[in-house]
Amino acid sequence: MRRLLLGIDIGSSSVKTSLLDADTGKSILSKAFPEEEMIINAPEKGWAEQDPDTWWKYVQHSIRYVLNKTSVKKGELKGIGIAYQMHGLVLVDKDQNVLRPSIIWCDSRAVGIGEKAYKELGEEYCQKNLLNSPGNFTASKLRWVIENEPAIAAKIHKMMLPGDFIAMRLTGEICTSETGLSEGIFWDFQKNGLSDQVLANYQISKSWIPEVVPSYSIQGRVSAFASEVTGLEEGIPISYRAGDQPNNAFSLQVLKPGELATTAGTSGTVYGVADKPLHDPLSRVNTFVHVNHTKENPSYGVLLCVNGTGILNSWLKKVMGAAHIEYDEMNNLGGSAPIGSDGLTFIPFGNGAERIMQNQHVGAHMMGLDLLKHDKRHFIRSAQEGIVSALTFGFQIMQDMGLDLNTVKAGKANMFLSPVFRKTFVHMNKVVLELYDTDGAQGAARGAGIGAGVYANEAEAFAGLELLETIEPNEHFYEPYEEVYETWKSYLETIQKASN
Repeated sequence: MRRLLLGIDIGSSSVKTSLLDADTGKSILSKAFPEEEMIINAPEKGWAEQDPDTWWKYVQHSIRYVLNKTSVKKGELKGIGIAYQMHGLVLVDKDQNVLRPSIIWCDSRAVGIGEKAYKELGEEYCQKNLLNSPGNFTASKLRWVIENEPAIAAKIHKMMLPGDFIAMRLTGEICTSETGLSEGIFWDFQKNGLSDQVLANYQISKSWIPEVVPSYSIQGRVSAFASEVTGLEEGIPISYRAGDQPNNAFSLQVLKPGELATTAGTSGTVYGVADKPLHDPLSRVNTFVHVNHTKENPSYGVLLCVNGTGILNSWLKKVMGAAHIEYDEMNNLGGSAPIGSDGLTFIPFGNGAERIMQNQHVGAHMMGLDLLKHDKRHFIRSAQEGIVSALTFGFQIMQDMGLDLNTVKAGKANMFLSPVFRKTFVHMNKVVLELYDTDGAQGAARGAGIGAGVYANEAEAFAGLELLETIEPNEHFYEPYEEVYETWKSYLETIQKASN
């Protein structure tokens, strides 16, 4: 009998489910729903919401598709792992009904609340105990509901992150993780537990916080109801959960100090691991509990996030006529333009308040446009160079914190499918880039194997991870890409001065 593992990745664009052969470590089948990107609703400027039951609908579709296409037999599936978009807020009543749309990661309505709490809690406490400013994270979003929607707040039974909600729908049980609470800025790193100061300042009832379980653990089992609507066998354990960025790092076997992972989907990230609680004094880069953290062996994830990355590439595709151009064609067009895009520069910060900009709404900008010179090729290349420049800006903050940035791992997906993006990334940052055949859903499946005891350890879980390509920088290209970055940075400074 086969030993199989299922991984579910709840994104803001789609829900992806992957079936993994636990013995070979190879993916059998993956499927994402919907075919088009999920809608992000923006009732007001700076807001971003999604219906949690829409995620659940696509979880059901993707699981049924994978099970039907692979003929999974009774007893073969040993565990289920869940990865999810970080920082989202889901609220349910005592009957587990959703009280309002989820306020998701790129919603910036609570920036002011976080800034006020930073002053009231005190800079020293926030930096030492929270390792972050309360900022625009989940706790601040919950406080926004308390202040602005008291009738809804009065009905709250539990607050959850998106992965906690999907686990609830699968099992009927509500729990969360240490890494999840740390990403919401509920966690006191000195105490290694909930921050009573944050709860008191925000007037959040401790009863709203779910039970805390380790990322690798049995966290509930598939209920009779979930079995009926998904086709899963009743009783299969949910045995892993993590936010998308810790999980993406995990999926690339980034578990030890000095190891780094990067992604470039809707948002772009770099995630490094440290064995001590590092922090950026300006909270532009954030520190959370990593998936393999224990009291005995602490492990912390340092996250750089740029909201406006792949969404800029997606926007360009729509503007150019999405039905008539594919991403591969765009990448080829971009590759035909010269380094520096003949002076055209994109500032990609057009997807809400940016943490690396200290929660400012910098916005997206096209600079240096020459109507007699620039065409589609320049737009595409400039957008990709601008995205990498934004990541480089964050890289330098991480280096100042003491992280070593020599080798970076990524899945060969999204923006990393573009040769222009890859070449810009390795030369602008002077790093070696390793590309792997994996994704967040596969990572969640491997995590489920650890949590369910299918794998004895993390090394065993990654035996089947395949390195596809290693890209090393060429010193010949350092100078031209340095010029691209310096031009980008000077435009950014000009925009910031104009807005002050």
